[in-house]
Amino acid sequence: MTLQETIRAIGPFDEAAAARARRRWNSLAKPLGSLGQLEEAVIQIAGITGSERVRLKKRAVVVMCADNGVVEEGVTQCDNSVTAIVTENFTTGTTSVCCMARAAGADVVPVDIGVAREVDGPGLIHHKLAFGTDNMTKGPAMTREQAVEAVETGINIAMGLANEGYRILATGEMGIGNTTTSSAVTSVFLGRSPAEVTGRGAGLSSEGLERKIRAIERAVAVNRPDPEDAVDVLAKVGGFDLAGLAGVFLGGAAARVPVLVDGFISAAAALAAVRICPAVRPYLIASHVSKEPAGRMLMRELELSPFLDAGMCLGEGTGAVAALPVLDMALAVYDEMATFTETSIEEYQPLV
Repeated sequence: MTLQETIRAIGPFDEAAAARARRRWNSLAKPLGSLGQLEEAVIQIAGITGSERVRLKKRAVVVMCADNGVVEEGVTQCDNSVTAIVTENFTTGTTSVCCMARAAGADVVPVDIGVAREVDGPGLIHHKLAFGTDNMTKGPAMTREQAVEAVETGINIAMGLANEGYRILATGEMGIGNTTTSSAVTSVFLGRSPAEVTGRGAGLSSEGLERKIRAIERAVAVNRPDPEDAVDVLAKVGGFDLAGLAGVFLGGAAARVPVLVDGFISAAAALAAVRICPAVRPYLIASHVSKEPAGRMLMRELELSPFLDAGMCLGEGTGAVAALPVLDMALAVYDEMATFTETSIEEYQPLV
């Protein structure tokens, strides 16, 4: 499905289904609203799917893997060879998110959307747009056509998984240098200076952090991305992984499947998706808030309230996968708890 077709396919949030889910919560023999965000998440998922019978047992984390040319500027602690190694490790089940996904009952779906060398392994989806992006400090990271193709890759993966019966998707990524691109995208979208939104990523020194900020400043100055054109921003200072994740959010919304936002990088991609199509916003569920400086800024901009605040910044989709058992516990109460009627307890009444 093309980007424009997807935008047209995204329907409104189903308020009637959400209301039915809220009535179910209010019928349970406990104080009204006492499970807070857990209740609101189930209500939101009902509105997304159009049914108060919320089922999330088939779930996957989509991990977009790509390299970033800006690594040439010394903005990372390690070189881009790590991207390929970890990408292949996703296929053998040996990364952090793979371990967590097994515990959460989720499938890991790795995608080579732009790793800088050939990679392979069982279950790896091959859609390499290039061997990494260009160095954004010297010109656009990619062409506009590549950015659109990356977004459409994510759209079609999300819609394909929905057609296979997946009920919820988590988002993850792997790409050395992608906190640099995410900081650049965030800087442009939020109208904040690179220094305000840029963190140390995977352990940069103070000197390395300064190089990272300067590289983002140069990239924005050289490319002059248009904050009113999200595809332009992704093409000029983003990455293939970011654009692919933006597509996953768009495709999930079109398929009426909830999509969990992971941390900083995933949230930057989610904001790009919302800027492309504002109707995506109610289809997003925040898992956690990253400890990167812009983590909370992005949550506020997206109007999301994450379940977890655990100081995580690993990426790969680990925060999104960590939220799945929380949702399972919410659904256990929603599905199994006795109602006021069943227990002959007088119903709580809303406070005025």
